[in-house]
Amino acid sequence: MGITIHFEGKLKDEGSFNKVMTSSREFADEQGWPYSDISEEEVTLQRVKGEEDWNYVGPTRGVEIQPHDNSEPLRLEFDKDLYIQEYVKTQFAPQEVHILITKLLKSFEPEFSSIEVIDEGEYYETGDDSVLNNHREKFFETLDEYLAQEDKYYGPIRLENGRIVDVMEKE
Repeated sequence: MGITIHFEGKLKDEGSFNKVMTSSREFADEQGWPYSDISEEEVTLQRVKGEEDWNYVGPTRGVEIQPHDNSEPLRLEFDKDLYIQEYVKTQFAPQEVHILITKLLKSFEPEFSSIEVIDEGEYYETGDDSVLNNHREKFFETLDEYLAQEDKYYGPIRLENGRIVDVMEKE
């Protein structure tokens, strides 16, 4: 349901990692977005490859940025091979937050040997505010339809890890 930006790829090298981290922190500072560094000795990241679920287990490092109180955190968390597979939902934050995140990700492209970004709002691909706005309007229409069924659905719900579940079914 929501307006989510999915992204994955592999950085070229350690220099690229350092550039992405420096740029991310500077960008967050410019926007007034709080952030914190990520440095874990061993974590499990749930990933998908070729439509198959798999887990990465090992060290990670990067930065987590909170673009807006009503968006998910933007996690730029890289594994030991400088690979990332993440997403961020933005539909409950102002449209400008979505646009700024896509611009940040686009600025990283030269640092990746491979990168794929799938923007459900299509702004990353089109740069067109009206296309993004149309997706947002459709999302909220659909959400309202679900939530109108008060005996069946409720939401949105923010999980402890900062992720947002748009709609949950009542038991």
